[in-house]
Amino acid sequence: MLRKAVHLFIVALAAVVSFHLAAAGHAHAQWKSIARGVEYGRFHINPSAGTGNGEIHVVRIDPAQAKLRLLLASEHDRKNRTTAEWCEEFHLIAAVNAGMFLKDYLTNVGYLRNGSHLQNRRWNRKYKSVLAFDPQQTELPPAVMIDLDEPSATQKAAGYRAVVQNLRLMKDRGVNVWQASEKKWSEAAVGMDGIGRVLFLFSRFPLPMKEFNEKIKSLALDVTRLMHMEGGPVASLSIRAKDVHLDLSGSFETFIQENDLNLQQWPIPNVIGVQAR
Repeated sequence: MLRKAVHLFIVALAAVVSFHLAAAGHAHAQWKSIARGVEYGRFHINPSAGTGNGEIHVVRIDPAQAKLRLLLASEHDRKNRTTAEWCEEFHLIAAVNAGMFLKDYLTNVGYLRNGSHLQNRRWNRKYKSVLAFDPQQTELPPAVMIDLDEPSATQKAAGYRAVVQNLRLMKDRGVNVWQASEKKWSEAAVGMDGIGRVLFLFSRFPLPMKEFNEKIKSLALDVTRLMHMEGGPVASLSIRAKDVHLDLSGSFETFIQENDLNLQQWPIPNVIGVQAR
């Protein structure tokens, strides 16, 4: 009897391990290298409500091998551009929204600094996530994502030339900080994984943010932190690589645009881009 119980336990354990390995392998199998240190993946999700399947587009960047750039209209002729136009004018492999902006159509809602250019000097008390890159000392990691409720968070960010504050989706160790809500929207997000790679994520399919976070966690991306960059028709992601040419735009946003009719990218003032080194 004991031998049979042990056998059944081993079989069950092997099944669980096989399932997780298969899931991880499934995620890994979808990656395509588009430049040194830059990969593109497309993943399918099954939303818990609504009809149809959702697609999550992911650009995964090793910031030690590819160069992250913060590009701002306030530094470049004050002209807003679509992510496609930012890519083409500044020779980017990919670009995504850098965050929501104020009514002047230039200024990030959260703190934003690019070198000596201080676009928004005010830290937003409601925003708890910071992405920082382009370190000022060689011993620092090439990019970090910081929770602002951690000790010495702003001091850590001060060691980097590019710093952008945004609304937090996941805090350290991939903890989902959003509550259940009926509000949903197309989403552009930026995250970081367990080994310091930066992730640009895009979903045209509208989801509540609590569910979006859980779907991202299910993709075996090892996301440790995640921030909201933009939602609805303003959410954008563009890719310019030899084998991948994409210009993605969002559409649906509860109370703003409750349809899937938007097919064009909107000009935006601030983007995070990536270039080959």
